[in-house]
Order: sequence, then C-alpha cells, then structure tokens
Amino acid sequence: MKNLFLYNWMVREDWFNWCKQFSNEQLLAERKGGLGNILHTLLHIIVVEHDWIQDLKGGRVAELIVSDYRTIEDVIELHHKWHDEIKEFVMGWHEDLDKIELILDEDRYTYGEVLKHLIVHEVHHIGQLSIWARDLGKAPVTANYIRKGLQ
Repeated sequence: MKNLFLYNWMVREDWFNWCKQFSNEQLLAERKGGLGNILHTLLHIIVVEHDWIQDLKGGRVAELIVSDYRTIEDVIELHHKWHDEIKEFVMGWHEDLDKIELILDEDRYTYGEVLKHLIVHEVHHIGQLSIWARDLGKAPVTANYIRKGLQ
C-alpha cells in the first residue's frame, strides 16, 4: 500500500509540472465532469488526502476557501505544507492498523479501508485530468506504474 501512495505522489508532482505550461485561466476553465476544472481537482485530491489522514490521527480537517487557490503555485504550496506529515503517517503504516475502526458521525470505517480509498480516489481524479489534457490537445501525464522504481 505504501508504494501506491509513493506512486500517486510521483504522478501528482508530474501533474503539477504539466500544469505549468498553462495559464491560470486555462487551469480554472470550466470542464465537464469532476470538480469542473483542473486546478481545483488537484486541490481536491490534496485536501481529501489531508482530511482523511487527519481523521485517522484525530487531528483537524482543513477549512479552506477553494476560490483562494487561483494558481498552480498556490496548490503546490499547500501540497508541500501538508505532505511531510502525511508521508510520515503513511510510511509508518503497519498491518496492525488495518482493522482499527474510525467512527465519524454514525459511519464506521477501518483505517485500512480509508487508506485504500485515498489511493483509488486519486487514481480516479487523475483519470479525469487525463481526459481534460486531451481536450487541451496535450498528452496527459503517464499513469504507468512500471519504470517508477517501485516494487
């Protein structure tokens, strides 16, 4: 599971770099599906990851105003602000944590279920970004796990 997080983070960095070829207007342009634009989809991926990890750690979820994030640099900065803490939690993962229950309101989740959700959630949105990349006439970032140096 740790390698899938490492994979997602590598691909996320590639998307950040990919976005730098476009203007803020292009990154915020309304698109069909998902969260409606490229920039806020990347922001959403970061915030969801952060908030679920905070739930698992008993921390505070983010209270952000999406419209405050107008550039790819804003989104990258937020990613870097939270990433070390998230990475420390994920890399410290061990099987004993899989079955611990998280109770939010009346819903129950296992910690393992939450981490697997985070992996799949990012992959889902990366697929949306790939479609939007083609709409812009550009090749998307590769989703290939092979040749990433992960086992």
